[in-house]
Amino acid sequence: MKIVRAAPLPYVVSVPEEAEAPRPVLCFLHGYDEGAPTELAAGATRHGPLRPGSSPLAIRDFIVVAPQLPRAGDYWHRHADEVRRIVEDARAEHGGDAARTYLTGFSFGGNGVLDLALAQPDLWAALWAVDPTRVPREEIRRPVWLSFGAVARRGRDAFVRALALSPAEGDAPAGDRLYLDEGEDHVGAATRAYRDDRIYRWLLAHGTGVLRTL
Repeated sequence: MKIVRAAPLPYVVSVPEEAEAPRPVLCFLHGYDEGAPTELAAGATRHGPLRPGSSPLAIRDFIVVAPQLPRAGDYWHRHADEVRRIVEDARAEHGGDAARTYLTGFSFGGNGVLDLALAQPDLWAALWAVDPTRVPREEIRRPVWLSFGAVARRGRDAFVRALALSPAEGDAPAGDRLYLDEGEDHVGAATRAYRDDRIYRWLLAHGTGVLRTL
């Protein structure tokens, strides 16, 4: 894991040792408590794909990029351009695949996933929001997986309608618009989601070489 500070936003990047280029890229947006002044590595690994105990597929198969906001808040949308540049720079340096570039985030970071999907529909092949706190304001035209926790569950029907979601079923869930609710609280939803191999495989199933508009 490498820390990069000379960037539009400081970030942590993890590059798989054995996966051959072009490698899929997974960008993780943190939640409220992980922004500065929390130490960068601690914020990037408290939740999400780089957290100890998360699925080994994350660091084995993906370039994982985890930027950090300069202060706590629900405003990833204000840094969309910086996130794009970080992701594009990481792809160029580490052999990332533009057609398999994915966005995930937890809590306020889940809001960021939905906001950046609207601002940058060309950048992301598929989206994974974990217990976001608000429903997207417009239609999102990319494959979406939503992992529910205690916060998003309060607006579950609104999320399902807005994103046209269906339940994720079985060991290899199929479909472009899925949700999973395993009854966890807010933090428990993140812990359980990011250790679930099925969701990483679902992301990769939507990286088929051509970005689709649904």
